[in-house]
Parts: sequence; C-alpha cells; structure tokens
Amino acid sequence: MMKLFFILCPSLFICIVLKAQLPEDALRMSYIHPSGTAREQAIGGAMGSLGGDISATYVNPAGLGFYKTSEYLLSPGWTFDASKTSYLSTNTSGPSVNHFTLATSGVVFGWSTDQDKSSALSIAVNRSADFNGHIVYQGKNGYSSAAESYAEEFQNSGLTLDQALVEPGISYPTRMALYTYLIDTSQGGSGPIVVQPGNVLAAGGLLGQSTDITTSGGITEFAIGLASSNHDKWYLGASIGIPVVNYQRTMRYSETDLSGNTNNNFASYTYTESYSSKGVGVNARLGAIYRPSLNWRVGLAVHTPSFYSLTDQVSSAMVANTEGYAGTNSIESATLDQAANVGNSLDYNLQTPWQILASGSYIFPGDVTGGKMGFITTDIEYDAIRGSRFSQPTTDAYGNPVNSGYYDPLNNTVKSYYKNTFNFRLGGEYKVNDLAYRLGGSYSMNPYASPDLKANRFTIGGGLGYRKKGIFVDLTYVETILNDVNFPYRLASKDNVYATVRDYTGNLILTFGVKF
Repeated sequence: MMKLFFILCPSLFICIVLKAQLPEDALRMSYIHPSGTAREQAIGGAMGSLGGDISATYVNPAGLGFYKTSEYLLSPGWTFDASKTSYLSTNTSGPSVNHFTLATSGVVFGWSTDQDKSSALSIAVNRSADFNGHIVYQGKNGYSSAAESYAEEFQNSGLTLDQALVEPGISYPTRMALYTYLIDTSQGGSGPIVVQPGNVLAAGGLLGQSTDITTSGGITEFAIGLASSNHDKWYLGASIGIPVVNYQRTMRYSETDLSGNTNNNFASYTYTESYSSKGVGVNARLGAIYRPSLNWRVGLAVHTPSFYSLTDQVSSAMVANTEGYAGTNSIESATLDQAANVGNSLDYNLQTPWQILASGSYIFPGDVTGGKMGFITTDIEYDAIRGSRFSQPTTDAYGNPVNSGYYDPLNNTVKSYYKNTFNFRLGGEYKVNDLAYRLGGSYSMNPYASPDLKANRFTIGGGLGYRKKGIFVDLTYVETILNDVNFPYRLASKDNVYATVRDYTGNLILTFGVKF
C-alpha cells in the first residue's frame, strides 16, 4: 500500500476531470513489445544491425540495404494469453485469451544500381502492439474503499451536491456515486461527507472487493522503408509508419459488505465501464549500419515519437444497495447519461516517446561451401517514456480555441510517475545446409519511478528455419512474461492498495516467403 501516486501528482483531481486519460494510457501506448517475422522473434527481436529481414523496417531500416533480390512473405500466428494476480493476499488465475495474429508481412524489392551499390524498398504491415487480455483479482479489505476516492474528489471540488451532479468537471463515477447515494452529505447538504462503505470499515468490518478487466484490440502499423548500401560497408535507411489504434476495455468493479450487518446503510455496489480509444498516427525511423569486416556489423537507429490523433468514448453505470438509506429505495442505479450531462466522446492528441537503438552483430566464420554459418546479435534500446505527452486539438468541434494547458497536470504526472528505461535483446542462429536453428530473448526494465512498484518484461524464444531454391519457411515460439501492477482506485488520504499482475503470453509464428 502506498501514497506514491498522490505525492507525485498533487493535481490528480484535475487529472480526473479528463475522464478518459490517465498516466496508464501513456504507458500502454509506449511500453509495448512489437511482433516481427518468425526469424526476428526467434532471435529476441535483435534486428538492429543484422539486416536482411523485412522486420528491419520497424527496427533499423538500414537493414533493408542487405537485400539484393526481392521477396514477399506472410507471417500468421496464434497467441495464448493467461494471467495470475495477487491482491490483499488473495491469488487469482484469470481466464485464458487465445486469438489469431498477423505478424510482420509484406514485400521487399531489392535491386543493384551498379557493381558496388544497391537499394531496397519495403512495404510492410505489422502488429505493433497487442492489447488482448483478461485480468481478475479480488480480496477482503478492512482498510479502504473505492467510494472514498469519489468522496475525496467531491470534497476537493468545493461544490454543493446539486452542483456536482451536473458539473462536467466531476468524473463519471463520482457523480454516479452521488446519484445513487453511495456518498452523500449530512445535515441537509452542508455537513460532512458520508461514505456508505465507510460505515462497514468504521465498525471494523470487511469489504469484499473484486475487479474484472477485459481488454482487446491493438496497434496495426503500415510502413514503407527505403535503404541503400555502398560497397557493402555502409547501409543507410529510413521508414515512415502509419499506426492505427483500436483499443477496447471493459471494467467491472464491485464492493460487498462482509460484516453480515443489514442495517449499516451498505450492502454492495458495482461500477461498470466500457472504454474505447481509436485513432491513427504517424512516425519515422532513421538508421545506419556499418560493416567494418565480413564478420562484424554495428548499427544505430532513431525512432521518432508516434504522433496520434485519438478519439475516446466511454459508457458507464453504477448500481448501489444502501439498505434504504435516508428513505431511498434499497437499490439505486445510475448511467452515464443520468450522471454526466455531457457527451461521452473526447478528441485529443498523444505523442509517444523517442527511442534510440544501438546494436552489434558478429557473423561466425563458416564454411560457406559446406553450408555451415552462424551469428550472434544484440540490441540495446533507450526508451524515453517520460517524454510521452497528451495535448488538445487547437480548436474544438465548433472552431473555438481551446486551453492549451488543459493537459499540463497529466503530463507532469507522467514525467513524475515513470522513468526512462532500457530494453535489451540477444539472439543467435546456427545454420547447417538448408536448416537454421535459432534462440533468443529480451528484457525490458521497470518503467515506474518508485522502487515500490515492480514491473518488467522478459521474453525467450526459439525456432527453426528452412531455405531452399528461393522458398523459405520459419517457425518460432516465443514466451513473454510481463510483471506489472494494477490499482483498483487511488486515495490521497490513505495508502493505496494494488494488485500485482503476472501475464503469460505465448506466440506461435509461421513465416512463409518466396524470393523473386
């Protein structure tokens, strides 16, 4: 439990006004593990200096310069996902989520301009992020309630109850909590704030808390890359990407009185929310690879931020049983339309972080005529997560200018809450005649600034490849283990409880290609 979030963001209640955007949204769009061809994924995604694969379009486009011929390829796959959580000393296993994926696919055109120079053009599509997942956690809490966070927002607003019910600056769940009498004011609206689940906690009782979050969608990125080589020493390349975002999240949070007392003004409440974010962006990647000898390659690439234009939509509802509090019905309910009095759609812009990638590869001296060759390759990537930034369009839907500082509190929170990180990738291949054997892995560091919050991502994979007479087939399996945290709610007046999440994702990828 911790007060960290509120120490880092004293203006959090201003952040809540934004309704859809939270610091987690910046992390979701930047702390990702893109897919690639089966060959690239089998070697841990370490494609920064190796080249000769269409995945270089998304890693270091200079690697396209190794192409002297053309090829087209398709990379279908299947993903297996399951999670385990721990919340208030209760362990829970979530349901499995299995679905089809399409990893890096497309066409590369390679040609020689003269004896010492060549060029290549790629047209590719890739699954840059996969948001499919389902986490569930639950536990018994005698310390705090999510309803207290609604009360805190209402209290900090300085509004009366009647004003808060129609004020668009108050978040949806807080207005619904007022509408259903989950929170209220005593003494005719002028007294202290009453939090119905707080009656259970004050009497030493326990609240049963449950969170169920289902997410789906992803980021599909279309890209064009261009590269050239000079004397097979220098390789230069650039690519432009158009990422398309389609993200959905359904969340259900509930609290139940476990005391057995039917006369304390609280039995249970449930808040549900359906949220979606859709939009399109643009980015660019620049890279270079230098080959000082036949055995060594070093690479450097810079990834610009993705500049997104996004539209978020939200719908929500709350049902509360307050056991006939103040003469009301036992069960009251509210929907977004009843409690919000505003539209449920919001347009905004998001800038993801810059990334810098350094890489090196060593090609083992081999008997080319005997068909025995191999390599080992590694990437180190710097990810400036703190540079994520939200902003508004310069004008609203009616052409009126908007406040350019609207998102400043949220951007300041992102800078304080996260830290810039490194990603490490390592892989290798050993080829005997027509068969290639591959192994690799990657590690992404903890993106949270607080040492109390633990998160990281680890992958390990391996695969086989077959190449003969212009046809190639690669098969890879990659296991990804993601450790993260999830907050059901946040409080300024108390330490915060959160769940630890361990997500296991298996990816089976098949790449089939033909050279022409």
